[in-house]
Amino acid sequence: MMFLPTTSEEVKNMGWDSLDIILISGDTYIDSSYNGTALIGKWLLKNGFKVGVIAQPDINSDKDITRLGEPNLYWAVSAGCVDSMVANYTATKKRRHKDDFTPGGENNRRPDRASIVYTGLIRRFFKGSLTPIVLGGIEASLRRVVHYDYWSNKLRRSLIFDAKADILSYGMGEKSMVELAKAIQSNKNWTNIRGLSYISKEPNRKYINIPSFEECINDKISFIEMFNIFYKNCDPITANGLNQKHGDRYLVQNPPSETFSSEMLDEIYGMDYERDVHPYYKKNGVVRALDTIKYSLTTHRGCYGECNFCAIAIHQGRTVSSRSKSSIVKEIKHITEDKKFKGHISDVGGPTANMYQMECSKKLKLGACKDKRCLYPEVCPALKPNHSKQIDLLKTLRSMDKIKKVFVASGIRYDLIIGDKKEGQNYLEEIVAHHVSGQMKIAPEHTEDKILNLMGKPKKNKLQEFKERFYQLNKKLDKKQFLTYYLIAAHPGCNEKDMMDLKVFASQELKISPEQVQIFTPTPSTYSTLMYYTEINPFTMKKIFVEKDIGKKEKQKKIIIPKTLNNYSKKSKNIEKKNTYNQDSKNKKFNFKKNNSNKKFK
Repeated sequence: MMFLPTTSEEVKNMGWDSLDIILISGDTYIDSSYNGTALIGKWLLKNGFKVGVIAQPDINSDKDITRLGEPNLYWAVSAGCVDSMVANYTATKKRRHKDDFTPGGENNRRPDRASIVYTGLIRRFFKGSLTPIVLGGIEASLRRVVHYDYWSNKLRRSLIFDAKADILSYGMGEKSMVELAKAIQSNKNWTNIRGLSYISKEPNRKYINIPSFEECINDKISFIEMFNIFYKNCDPITANGLNQKHGDRYLVQNPPSETFSSEMLDEIYGMDYERDVHPYYKKNGVVRALDTIKYSLTTHRGCYGECNFCAIAIHQGRTVSSRSKSSIVKEIKHITEDKKFKGHISDVGGPTANMYQMECSKKLKLGACKDKRCLYPEVCPALKPNHSKQIDLLKTLRSMDKIKKVFVASGIRYDLIIGDKKEGQNYLEEIVAHHVSGQMKIAPEHTEDKILNLMGKPKKNKLQEFKERFYQLNKKLDKKQFLTYYLIAAHPGCNEKDMMDLKVFASQELKISPEQVQIFTPTPSTYSTLMYYTEINPFTMKKIFVEKDIGKKEKQKKIIIPKTLNNYSKKSKNIEKKNTYNQDSKNKKFNFKKNNSNKKFK
C-alpha cells in the first residue's frame, strides 16, 4: 500500500522527475475509496500515470499550489466530497464552524466556491501555462449546466464558465479521466469522450440544443424546460449530448460515461488504500470523517430512488451497478488484517443500502424509463425486487473470522422491502437481528402525502406498515431497538399546517417527538430546487407555495421539535385559511401570466 505523493520529496522517492496529473481537493487527503480524489488518483496511477495530490491549498500564497510543479497533462480540480457552499453554510445561510474533512475539525481550509477559487489560484501562479484545468467532483457535476444557486439567490452559468476552466468531468469520472489523460498524452482529440463537457464557439450539430443561459434567467418556464431535458438525458443508454448557449459561446456536454460493469467496480474498489489520512496532513489534527469511513465499504453505485431533493440520480446515475460478493469478501479480509481493527464494520452499503444486486433487466438493456420511475408512486412491477443476494452477502460477512458486527448504516428504502413479497421480510429480519445497534435510521422526510408527492417519496401508509413490521420483529427476536426518523422542514409546498400535521402524526401514530429534523437546502440540479426557485410544480405546471423567509423556515422546524401540541387546532385552522387565500391569489396571477405567454411547454 502507499499514499499518492503530496510533496516534492515524495515525488522524488517515487523515482519520478515530474507528474502527469495533479489533483487539487477541498478535502484533506484521506487515502480511501470514499474520497473521490484518492479513488481517481489511484485509478490513474493504476493506468500508468504519475499522480500527485495537493489537498486544501493555501489560497493566499503560492506555497501549496506550486510545491509539486506543473503537471505534464492536466490539473484536476475538485471542491471535495461536498459542494463547497453546502459544506460552508447551513440551510439558513449561517457559516458552519466545523468541517469533518479538515484536520482539527475547524472549517477554515475550504473556500466558498472552491472550484472557482482553486482554478484562479492555478491561473495566478502559472501565468501563460497551456496545461488544461479539468473540473470534477460533485460541485462540478451538479453545476455543469445553468443552475439555481441558493446562496446568491440567482441562476448561475455552467461552472466551467465561471471557473474559467478548460474541461469539466461529470458523474463517475474514472473512465473519462483516464481516457482524457491518454488522449492528451497522445496529442489526440478528446472532445468526443463521454462524461466530459467543454466550451466551444460552435454547438455540436448532432446534439440537442437546450434553453440558453439568457433564456433561463429571463423566463422560469424556459428554465423548467431546460432542466427536464437535462434530467432526461443523464442515462448512458438513452442520453443525447447537449448544447447550451452562454452569450456567444456554447457549453457542450457529451453523453454520460457508460454504467460501470461489476468487474470494473471490483477493480476500482480492489485497489490498495491506506484507509488513513496522509501524514503530511495528519500532523495538523484529527479528521473526524475518518471515524465513519475507515472500516466501511461500498457495495454498489447509483440509485433509482429519485427523491426530488436528492442529486444522486444526476451524479451517480439511476442505474445500480454492484460489486461481486467475492470482491467485498476480499476487502473485508483486508480490513481484518489492520492491527487497530476491533471487529466492527461501520457500514456495508451505497447510496441506498438495499439496492445491492437489484436492478431492472429492462433498464439494463434499454435504459431508464423517461415517463416513469422505479419506486414512485409505487414500486414498479418490472423491477421485481428480491433481497436474496443481499441476505446472502450479509450472512457471509457476519460469519467471517475476526468479525464481531457488520452494520448497515447507509439509508434503506422501506418501500422496497415492502415491495419484495418473497424476501423483503427475511431481509428486514436479517437487518433487525444482526445489523442494527439500538436504533435503525430511516428517512421518510415527511408524513403528509401532499408533501411526499412533491418529494417523490412513498405515501405514509408505507411508513406505517414498515413501522409495524419493525416492532413486531423486535418483539419476536426479543430486541429492544427503535426507529429514528429523518425529516425535512420547509420543502417546497410545505407550510406551517403541514408541519403541525406531521407533528400530530409523529406523536399519535409513530409515538415519537422528532429530533432529526433539517431545513430543506436548495442544492444545484434537483427537482426540489427547481420548485424552490420557480415556485412551480414542474410535473403539473401549477403554482405551489414555497417558504423563502429564513425566520419562517426555522419556525417550521421548531413546530415539530417541542414535545407538546399546544394550541394545534386553533393555529392549524388559521394557517390553513391564510395559506388557502394566499395560494388562490398566487394561482390567479400565475394563470394570467401563463395564459398570456407565447411559450409552449411539453
